[in-house]
Amino acid sequence: MEEDRLDLVLVPLGLVVFGIYHVWFIFTVLHTPRRTVIGLNAESRRQWVVSMMTDPLKNGVLSVQTIRNNIMASTLLATTAITLSSLIGVFVSSTGNSGNTASQLIYGNKSPTLSSIKYFSILLCFLVAFLCNVQSIRYYAHVSFLATIPTWQGKGESIEYVARNLNRGSLFWSFGLRAFYLSFPLFLWIFGPIPMFVCSIIMSFILYFLDTTTSFTRQLHSCSIKEGVRTSDVESVGQMNVTAAEG
Repeated sequence: MEEDRLDLVLVPLGLVVFGIYHVWFIFTVLHTPRRTVIGLNAESRRQWVVSMMTDPLKNGVLSVQTIRNNIMASTLLATTAITLSSLIGVFVSSTGNSGNTASQLIYGNKSPTLSSIKYFSILLCFLVAFLCNVQSIRYYAHVSFLATIPTWQGKGESIEYVARNLNRGSLFWSFGLRAFYLSFPLFLWIFGPIPMFVCSIIMSFILYFLDTTTSFTRQLHSCSIKEGVRTSDVESVGQMNVTAAEG
């Protein structure tokens, strides 16, 4: 195969491998969420919201501090993404009129047009990561107010609403991380289609081990959830006994 035609084959193939993995991952999250880290974390966050909002006077400071830590993490990623986007924009504008100085390390198409497409793809990834992290900050900031609202018996809709917003914020956080992950093979595309294709395959395998859970992890998670529910039931029964005794 000619050197200039490698980009037409390996780059789409690498993106297809990356896309097929995420299609399978989305299907798994929707149908068997407990096999994925996203599903288990969503269930854990829902239980956390229930435990925090059942006694906001006692757990209000803890819930606000926890959400603040998530806001700081999203702010850091958003700042990193927009900074990298600015650096790429400055680099492209400064080297746009410098002529074609293709490196000897690149094995593939060295045309200036394709180089512009490469930088634009990386820039688009970072901009998507920035927008996703901004949306994550938006949901976390909203939850920081809602998590301290007192709840009464029979008001499970408010707790479910807070848990849903918290999971949405975490979902946008995951989308921002996916954009960062995709930027790695696109960055290696600068050095040719072969590194980009190899990185796409390696990244898909790495994400598989990071996104899925083992049977031991699912069993441990189920035991912890059941133990937490049992503890909350014991505490509620104890509070009812104290109230009855005072009455």
